[in-house]
Amino acid sequence: MPFLEFVAGSISGAVGIAVGHPLDTVKVRLQAKCVYKGIFDCVTRTYLNEGLHGFFKGMSFPVLTTGLANSIVFGSYSNALDYLSQSDCNLPSHCKQASSIQVFAAGCFSGIVQVLVCAPIDLVKVRLQGQTTGERYRGPIHCVAIILREEGLRGLYRGGVALALRDVPCYGLYFLPYEVTRKALTETGKAPGTFAILMAGGVAGVVTWACATPMDVVKARLQMSGAGGRQYSGVLHCIGVSLKEEGGRVFFKGLLLNSVRAFPVNAITFLTYESLLKILCPPGK
Repeated sequence: MPFLEFVAGSISGAVGIAVGHPLDTVKVRLQAKCVYKGIFDCVTRTYLNEGLHGFFKGMSFPVLTTGLANSIVFGSYSNALDYLSQSDCNLPSHCKQASSIQVFAAGCFSGIVQVLVCAPIDLVKVRLQGQTTGERYRGPIHCVAIILREEGLRGLYRGGVALALRDVPCYGLYFLPYEVTRKALTETGKAPGTFAILMAGGVAGVVTWACATPMDVVKARLQMSGAGGRQYSGVLHCIGVSLKEEGGRVFFKGLLLNSVRAFPVNAITFLTYESLLKILCPPGK
């Protein structure tokens, strides 16, 4: 994976996380706990009990590791699409010869690789975000240590199946609407402008999270089950219990927040990524 992609992925991912983490924290709490009446209640209680700091719990860990995650996603996608389309494809916006099926397949491949490497990172983030009282975990390293001690290495991949069911197809959807929207907003023969990239990134984020939210709810509940939350034996058990106790609406908890957060976060992520690569590796060099 090219070093420049790692640098661009690190910075773009960090910017995206900084923009969207407060809403992500609210989303995680709504999905994993049943104590909130809605978004406003969750925001109010988090602020009153924990202050602004409460909205940024768990952010340091994904910020520090987002270079790895983002370079895996964008690097795996670019390389897979290059292989499938037999084209020189260093940037998503340069993949003009690829078909929709190739874009979707390459996106799914990036999702597989991302899950294998980043499942523990996501677990720690969710555990830290889910803390409301008691502060069981003092930080990401302490969280990892407790998980390894109490649940073993397997514990770091709790919710991994749900994460894979969410991310593998959804990363295929992530890049497909991006390509379609970007091309629709770009004149033939010209490079995509800032507006086209921002809109394409935003649309890609909203479409992806609209499809990912049901499995995201299941993932969050499974990940919190090892930290004092409701115990589930697996994905199907979690789906069955949640459906029986809370009805079908439970799988759409956090959908509004996901959509609101997804547009600016992904618009900025794509714009930052592509802009940095153009600066670090200008065309013709």
